[in-house]
Amino acid sequence: MNGERDGGAVSSDGMLKMQELAERSGVSAGTIKHYLREGLLPEPVKTSRNMAYYPRDFVDRIRLIKRLQEERFMPLKLIRRMLEDEPERVRALVEIEDRIIERALAAREQKRVSAAEIRRRYGIPQNVLDRLAELEVLTPNTRGYDPDDVQIIEAIGRFRAGGYDEALGFTVYDTLRYREALEPLVAEEVRTLLDRLAEVDVDRAAEIIRSGAEPLQELIGAIHSKLLLAELARQRSVTSGPNGAP
Repeated sequence: MNGERDGGAVSSDGMLKMQELAERSGVSAGTIKHYLREGLLPEPVKTSRNMAYYPRDFVDRIRLIKRLQEERFMPLKLIRRMLEDEPERVRALVEIEDRIIERALAAREQKRVSAAEIRRRYGIPQNVLDRLAELEVLTPNTRGYDPDDVQIIEAIGRFRAGGYDEALGFTVYDTLRYREALEPLVAEEVRTLLDRLAEVDVDRAAEIIRSGAEPLQELIGAIHSKLLLAELARQRSVTSGPNGAP
């Protein structure tokens, strides 16, 4: 039997043939060969010109590569560098992300507010809500709006009540300015948080991030307020001239 078992798929020392590796990882043999060519996997143990065996830990590594590629849209070159540097750290970061996302999605689904209730509470025209959804500023589903959507809608309602209306040129497209400004900041924030929490227990890391959400919003709001006032003062000094005269 040449020391093989399971229909010849597994060698006597627990190594896997390509067919078995593909079945256990859920990734095609062609994709695995591509990963090998790209340097994402170490070279297999070759017993002949046409026969190679792969360590069992390749299964988890291949699954991780596929997740990073498909769920986080990472290019293979970046994945290779990450796995070369700290493969266990990468796995820890993925686990933290998944745990946070699972908890956040579950909490949001339980607290959704129906579209009818939103219209009753805030009186915002449906076409405005629809346009914000088209812009992906709001992300409603058939069950309504999630808590962040509700806060955005409430803020827009207060803006409109304070005079920020279409007659003065204020439109839903103004929200894109803030989203576009915040996107790189949030991306950097996530990288920093995950890097610092990679060595922390997953549950503890998720709790730290959850508990920091509200004070972070307050921090950003306070900094924005200070910057807004400072910019208004700067504009006044520019228009007033060096001696304070128009």
